[in-house]
Amino acid sequence: MRGNRNVMKHNPAFERLVGEARKHVQECSVGVVKQQLEEGVLCYVVDVREDHEVASGMIPGALHLGKGILERDIETAIPDKLATVILYCGGGYRSVLAAENVQKMGYTQVWSMEG
Repeated sequence: MRGNRNVMKHNPAFERLVGEARKHVQECSVGVVKQQLEEGVLCYVVDVREDHEVASGMIPGALHLGKGILERDIETAIPDKLATVILYCGGGYRSVLAAENVQKMGYTQVWSMEG
């Protein structure tokens, strides 16, 4: 799904930041997430997009914790730091950065959804 990343040109420093975070974050495809949800695998799917982006829709059953409030509110929304947490955004960049921070907060099963 990385093909979507060519749609928007990002600044070089941002690309480097995401590239560094990507070294520490597990990523999964949309298909893997879809399969887990269809099979009823217990996980938290978290949309880290901005409010105006979520207005166009989100994955059914997902939590919305925008990247701006994620670190502040995740422990209330998902108190179990051993839970599987899958973060997603519009293109897979912000979710990688968010996943890195969530891991730093002690969550051990954190994934960023690609694309």
